[in-house]
Amino acid sequence: MNKLPTSLLLLFSMFLVCSCGNLMAETIWAVNNLESIGGHETTVLGSPKIIETESGKAMEFDGVKDGLIVEALPLVGAERFTLEVIFRPDPNGLEAQRFLHMQENNSNNRILILLETLPTDENLWYLDTYIRSAKGSQNLYKPASPHPMGHWYNATLVYDGKEMQHYINGVKEISKKLVFSPLSRKGKTSIGVKIGRKSWFKGAIRKVRFTQRVLKPEEFLQP
Repeated sequence: MNKLPTSLLLLFSMFLVCSCGNLMAETIWAVNNLESIGGHETTVLGSPKIIETESGKAMEFDGVKDGLIVEALPLVGAERFTLEVIFRPDPNGLEAQRFLHMQENNSNNRILILLETLPTDENLWYLDTYIRSAKGSQNLYKPASPHPMGHWYNATLVYDGKEMQHYINGVKEISKKLVFSPLSRKGKTSIGVKIGRKSWFKGAIRKVRFTQRVLKPEEFLQP
């Protein structure tokens, strides 16, 4: 049997390494059970409910006492990333709701995705995102672009190495420059509530995707 040339073997090996690396760089959490999220130890707060939706199971939070604390921080070491949440905000929740919060243990370095309700209309909300690291912090929000409650959305936060930007259903809303140093230690991720157990979310969450590279809007998950 003829052997493959060394150059072809080298190229094939590089392809396998790149392919595995890309696979390892993406983590998807289905928020559809009360036992564990993404295979990680999970603390259940309150009594969130598993519900059926047109696109599969999701978890519903009451906006008062329901939440999850997951013992994992998928974006550790990521210099660039795309963070997506498929969620449905419901009316009559708190003014500010932290529905995804990632933070290092014993540190203030964190990544937050939250919604704010309009003071003039509680049935409208706008996205608020925040990143804090050892090198700097940035906050993005655009009250002039509100969205109605009761619908499914993809909230996406992207950091490309120079700029932080966020999207709703693939449409870019706002961006600002940010000098960011990657999360560097173990930590926790809370879903439906801030890690400090306040700013409760009212609505449902179906999926969270962590990707350690910059995705284009056409690659985002469908809400």
